[in-house]
Amino acid sequence: MKLKTQADIEIAKLVISPPGDTLAETIDELKISQTELASRMGRPQKTINEIIQGKAAITSETAIQLERVTDIPANFWLEREKNYRLELAEILEAERLIEEKEWLKNFPIKEMLKLQWLSLKTKEPLECVEAIFRFFRVGGKEAFYTSSCFATVENQNYRLTNQTKKNPYALAAWLRQGEIQASQLEVNEFDKTKFKDALTEIKKIMVAHPADFFQLLADQCADVGVKIVHTPKLPNSKVHGASRWMGDTPVIQLSNQFQRNDIFWFTFFHEAGHILKHGKKEVFLEGLDYTVEGLAKEAEADAFAIASTYSEKEEAEFMSLQKGGSWSTDQILEFAQQINTHPAMIVGRLERKEIISRGQGHVHGFYQKIEL
Repeated sequence: MKLKTQADIEIAKLVISPPGDTLAETIDELKISQTELASRMGRPQKTINEIIQGKAAITSETAIQLERVTDIPANFWLEREKNYRLELAEILEAERLIEEKEWLKNFPIKEMLKLQWLSLKTKEPLECVEAIFRFFRVGGKEAFYTSSCFATVENQNYRLTNQTKKNPYALAAWLRQGEIQASQLEVNEFDKTKFKDALTEIKKIMVAHPADFFQLLADQCADVGVKIVHTPKLPNSKVHGASRWMGDTPVIQLSNQFQRNDIFWFTFFHEAGHILKHGKKEVFLEGLDYTVEGLAKEAEADAFAIASTYSEKEEAEFMSLQKGGSWSTDQILEFAQQINTHPAMIVGRLERKEIISRGQGHVHGFYQKIEL
């Protein structure tokens, strides 16, 4: 849309010209009155008058008749009509959109611009609304609520609308950006068995946690037909990760919400559990409150992630090593190496269960900050 501001709208109103203006000038040059033109075309005079005033459109039939009478090609009249109607629609749409200033406040526009998810020349409300619609690929506000990622958020098995400080508009934008990122990736055809087998190699990446761990993870996933993307979090989106299907391809989207290795990897294996255990039509978003049905599936994905990273059996064995109410750094490192996991997974579990105080993973140097 060319109109960006209220000033643009006012100028457009002044300069817009219906094809009737051109028709009036033409018959004036031909020394033909509206009455005579109507008679020559075999049309009611009222119809000709409404065309000249811009109230009635020039149809294909009318354009052919005008060509015969004025000797100006029918295509000219049809093109003139089309351009006028488009300009008029843009003016009316711009007037409607410019009233959406309050609606825009739902979106973290500033952060979306900073992350280059949106591109704006100005921050005028009209341009911002237009950019939001294009970002979500919807034709308007009604479609945003029924057909965008916002509808996906509202239709899933969690009670997002009952939560405080969680913005469904920010969450919808985060999901949409993940769609955009995933659409740009090329991966092999999904193979469930190969993906399950690949998790063994992925666990090795988790344990070693090299500097290029995310690229290694993405490559392993791509080989077995899974798309994985990192999408920076938005204010009040408060989601750790998501899993869903785009066509026949599963997508894992990670936010790196807390920038900590144990949380990052647990979230990944959790999402992998959703892909392997649950349906293609479902969307799972972590870090939200779920309904009873959603909680059951979350529990299944949690169990899968626990078994994949640091199982309950391994945890029980580690607990038996406790001496004097604690464990030494060396004990944690040795046991992690013995069971092929990262020590951060062990300490993170202890902290979550409040067996040890928060922050011990930092004290021992097991937690690594992840910056993607």
